Amino acid sequence: MRLGVTRWLATALAIVSVAAATPAVAQSRVPMPNVTVDKGTTCVAPPEVMRRTHMEMLKHRRDKTVHQGIRGGNESLNQCVSCHARPTNGVAIGSPDAFCQSCHDYVGVRLDCFDCHQGKPGAAGAGPGEKKQ
Repeated sequence: MRLGVTRWLATALAIVSVAAATPAVAQSRVPMPNVTVDKGTTCVAPPEVMRRTHMEMLKHRRDKTVHQGIRGGNESLNQCVSCHARPTNGVAIGSPDAFCQSCHDYVGVRLDCFDCHQGKPGAAGAGPGEKKQ
């Protein structure tokens, strides 16, 4: 019986020593997103809501646009791009510091909205397969 307790203690000490040697916060190899937003405007929802649900909002808006012909509004992709495009180059995609691109790269999600839609406010929309600026 005493041997079992000794092994248990040795295992527990090994686990504790490994846990103590491990840093409390693991460093990611992926840089944090570099996002800046014009604080003079108000988004359709708080940032914590947008981080989790913006895709559902865009899908809902897509359905309204495609099935009901309702265009525009605060939840449209064009409205998002007009607020979130980088002030320096005017695009929301195409570089690691672009708003949409940096967040999607960080979480490892494919950003395919702009396969069909423009990534620059006010520019002519590009269709599938066309080169976007």
